[in-house]
Amino acid sequence: MTYTTPHYITRSNERCSEIGMDPHSIPYPKTVLSEVELGNRRQEYQEILDVVRFFFDKLLHSLKGTPILVGVADAEGYLLEIEGDATIKSMIDQFGIAPGSRFSQDDTGTNVISLSLEQKEAISLVGTDHYHTFLHEVACYGASFHYIDEDDLLGSLSIMMPIHFKNELFLTMITQVVDSIERELLLRKRNRQLNIMNQIMLDRTQNGIVITDEEGKTLEFNKFAEQLSGFKKEEVLGQDIRVSPITGKYFESVLEEEKIITNEVLPFSNQNDEFLVCLFDAQPMYEKGRMIGAFGQFRDISEQYSLQKKYNYLAFHDDLTELPNRRYFMEEMETVIQEIDEGKNISASLIFIDLDRFKIINDNFGHSNGDRLLVEVSRRLKDCVGPEDFVARMGGDEFIILMKNFQQDSYATSIAERFLQKLHDPFLVEGNEFHTTASVGIVYYPDTPITAETFMVFADNAMYEAKEKGKNTYVVYNEGLLDEAMQEYKLEADLRNAIDHKEFVLHYQPQIDNQTGELAGLEALIRWEHPKLGLLPPGAFIRLAEQNGLITQIGEWVIEEACRQQREWHDQGRKNVTVSVNLSTQQFLNRNLTNFIEQTLQSHGGSPDWLGVEITEYMAMEYEQSVQVLEELKALGVGLSIDDFGTGYSSLNHLKNFQIDFIKIDKSFIQEVTGDHNDAIIVEAIITLAHNLEMKIIAEGVETADQLGFLAHHHCDISQGYLFSRPLPPKEITKEWLK
Repeated sequence: MTYTTPHYITRSNERCSEIGMDPHSIPYPKTVLSEVELGNRRQEYQEILDVVRFFFDKLLHSLKGTPILVGVADAEGYLLEIEGDATIKSMIDQFGIAPGSRFSQDDTGTNVISLSLEQKEAISLVGTDHYHTFLHEVACYGASFHYIDEDDLLGSLSIMMPIHFKNELFLTMITQVVDSIERELLLRKRNRQLNIMNQIMLDRTQNGIVITDEEGKTLEFNKFAEQLSGFKKEEVLGQDIRVSPITGKYFESVLEEEKIITNEVLPFSNQNDEFLVCLFDAQPMYEKGRMIGAFGQFRDISEQYSLQKKYNYLAFHDDLTELPNRRYFMEEMETVIQEIDEGKNISASLIFIDLDRFKIINDNFGHSNGDRLLVEVSRRLKDCVGPEDFVARMGGDEFIILMKNFQQDSYATSIAERFLQKLHDPFLVEGNEFHTTASVGIVYYPDTPITAETFMVFADNAMYEAKEKGKNTYVVYNEGLLDEAMQEYKLEADLRNAIDHKEFVLHYQPQIDNQTGELAGLEALIRWEHPKLGLLPPGAFIRLAEQNGLITQIGEWVIEEACRQQREWHDQGRKNVTVSVNLSTQQFLNRNLTNFIEQTLQSHGGSPDWLGVEITEYMAMEYEQSVQVLEELKALGVGLSIDDFGTGYSSLNHLKNFQIDFIKIDKSFIQEVTGDHNDAIIVEAIITLAHNLEMKIIAEGVETADQLGFLAHHHCDISQGYLFSRPLPPKEITKEWLK
């Protein structure tokens, strides 16, 4: 076979001729590193040289008896190391071929180092391939090596030998060696990257990490673990983690019983006497099926824990008087009424108090003096009640007392008389003497069950009757209860026929994206077109439906109708938005809920994003089944919202486990968000917490531009309320919002 000189050798030799090199001279390298510079460069290439040395030592061993030299150069052509036959080494040293020398075609002519760095494949440079005649009795083979993941040139490996030992097999051999070098370098690079990533994870994570061996000896304790515990790493490494007073028992159960610990709440004081609350997880670590230790991590939730406590307090207390507020009172009263309805022998009574002429004090002496007067009134009121009585401020100058388990009806009237008597003494506020009286309404819970709202209405009516009688007195409500009950019984009978007579309709209220101003969704709200009473809102009949067992049937009708309407809009080519429906507690706990929703969507040819469901905060927090039902609905693809958020005792620990898409802030917070500092704090906190849990916020009851401005400023996602639109029938929604 005729040998054809490769083009790159031909071009290199032509270049030598063009720049006037004498082929019969010896071109010494023009750039040579000092010993210090060579040492520094070798240090930079230390890992690469370690790998290359290993393989060229194997190469030299395999060619033992053959007079060869093996050289390693870096990517710039500097010869870093050269090993092999001493005779050849001594000879080439005279030509300046020594470690530290830089080889380039312009300085040293056609040479194996420069050419191998330029070429992707292994090269041979044999005899007269060299431009300079002093190398015509030499055969050279070389190949470059890279980080193959990035094609990053690292250097070259070269072999030199007398020409009579030339053999093309050396090309194959050097190719295999370079391939092994590149694989090993890539493996080390990947391991180094993994080590760096592991260290970053340990040191940069916001979790405290603890790793032990199978005996409990601490092997790793990262920086955040140091910060949380107050212990230094060197104090902990090598110590038995099982003796820790904070986590010892958990690690012991992991190591000895192979338990997995998840979201364990750990309140503790660390070594620096700082009180912290952490969520703790721990689990065994295995290698080839054998447990080799334990992994534990702490997540600091102290701020969220503190915020939750503050939020719960502000949500259920009046910050002026520190009395329970309306929300707290309503929950307490609902509980008492529920116990009575369940058959418990409990007496209950309400005292509704409204201060007389308080507006005059506010208008003439200022709100600050009015506030101080309210504080003093609340103190006197608390002095009048017993240990089981529940006192709350309803807002403004209104107070209420819930009494239960009293023996005589005169107990409530005696408290009213005592309080009115205490108001006879003047109040001294900032040097001013104020006199005030009160109008008081009293109601006893009747033998016939009534709602909390009705109970409140009776007390309120009695209070206004006291005002009509000249104020500074109390009135006991004792009329109209039977008529009220009879009206409810009649309404309940009509309700049973409403489904069959198709008297229910859905109205839809738009939900608006606060950033774009575009329609983000619709909430479906049921209405009853009563043949005699006209259009009734849900508050007029939902409680009755819950009591007589019709609520699930009505709730299923709502879902069916919402999907039917979505199909109609879809066929008309209207804008596709999610319609949210409210679930009752009974419906939410129905095991067939997910199947019903899936079948309903399928029957109308709809997709899961047509529908969203809303549950109350109470439903989400009260029932263990909630997690399972929510997971099923989430898997189906239906949007999930928690409605009326802020009115229940929320648990962040539970909330983070719910796969919720939206949190709806109760309208009671929104109504006063621009005028009540506490409500503003609560709304801002809810928004922050929701976003931290990767949930979106919907604000209900937005009625003013100021409310919308506050919500947009604090990054609330969606708003809903009369500022945009009242709930509308389908035709009006289609005309105004789904063009």
